Amino acid sequence: MSPAGEGADMHDPARLELVDGLRGFALMGLFLVHAVELFELYWLDPQPDPAFAWTMAAFAGKSFALFALCFGLSFFIIMDRARARGVDFTGRFAWRLAILLGFGLLHGLVYRGEILQVLAPLGLLLLVFDRIRDNRILLVLAAIVLAQPILALRIVAALDGAAWALQPPFFTVEPTLVIAATGSFADMLAVNAVSGQLGKWSFYLETGRIAEIVGLFLVGLVLGRIGFFARPDEFTRPRRIVLAFALVLSFLLAWSKPALLELLPPDPAAARQNLDWMVTSWLALAVMTVQVLVFVELYLSVGRPVLRRLAPIGRMTLTLYVGQSLIFVPVFYGFGLGLYRTITEPQALALGIAAFLAQIAFAHWWFARFHYGPLEWLWRVLTYLRAGVPFVKRAAAQEAAA
Repeated sequence: MSPAGEGADMHDPARLELVDGLRGFALMGLFLVHAVELFELYWLDPQPDPAFAWTMAAFAGKSFALFALCFGLSFFIIMDRARARGVDFTGRFAWRLAILLGFGLLHGLVYRGEILQVLAPLGLLLLVFDRIRDNRILLVLAAIVLAQPILALRIVAALDGAAWALQPPFFTVEPTLVIAATGSFADMLAVNAVSGQLGKWSFYLETGRIAEIVGLFLVGLVLGRIGFFARPDEFTRPRRIVLAFALVLSFLLAWSKPALLELLPPDPAAARQNLDWMVTSWLALAVMTVQVLVFVELYLSVGRPVLRRLAPIGRMTLTLYVGQSLIFVPVFYGFGLGLYRTITEPQALALGIAAFLAQIAFAHWWFARFHYGPLEWLWRVLTYLRAGVPFVKRAAAQEAAA
């Protein structure tokens, strides 16, 4: 069956609701991590805390990975719909990514840890991968990059004493976070514009997250092609087999991680650190796989009435992702309320949970009245370079939705 035919069922609102719900779940995890990290200011003076540890164990690295997976899946849906209309969307998609990069560059001035400006340029690779029609080749490529060969090379180089592999990553010594925390709004913008962004890119490159994003783009593209979310009932047995395997692998990696690190000598520390990042990446992927498959199982059964509440969140992730920073950076940072100085981790987690519940209510209210989230609408207008994209729903439709 052709890719266009395989994606046809993604036009079914119930199937799109499943994908939107997953995207909403990913945004929830990202936001809770950002909340307990105090939008990065936790790292000025890290204090171990059960609330922080629980949140990071549940979502750190996993929600980011799911976001990348959904990005690859969304690419398939967009391109598949264009093919069904007989349209070549390649150039338009590249322009769409350029717009997303612009959003990311502006967003990065406020929140240095933002991910849009990483996803956007890497998303161009999807246009290359889409030309590979054999899914087996794509999965092999995904397995190669997800195995983190660059980290493995750096481990070997560090053990061999290579100076470049022994240097501390820039993000671990980047000094301007304290300026962003304690300075004026202008100070924060200035340090985020250059040093903060270099630190962010250093983190994604040094810890293997760039490779992880590319690998998950490929997996998301393949899942779209085979109709994994469009026709989930056809994948019940393989889905449960993979779930069992991912559960076992998650426990094995978590249990064996300390022993794996002990396989390397404590000196040089860089070798162990790279192995730590490698195993952590694999563990996050295994746990993310468990979360996705459990989400699908619950959505298709008893959990749907609850999980479908996340779908409107998934339809406006760009707006909410940027909006979260615009609201909570001033809450935590010194130029605003400065709560990073006094808030406890349990309080930060409770604030994050309450705020996300408010976002769910807001998203449901919004889509009863509007077709798109504000930034999603602007993104669409700029993508097609026309202002006629509908935004406000007609009164009758609003009353029916309410």
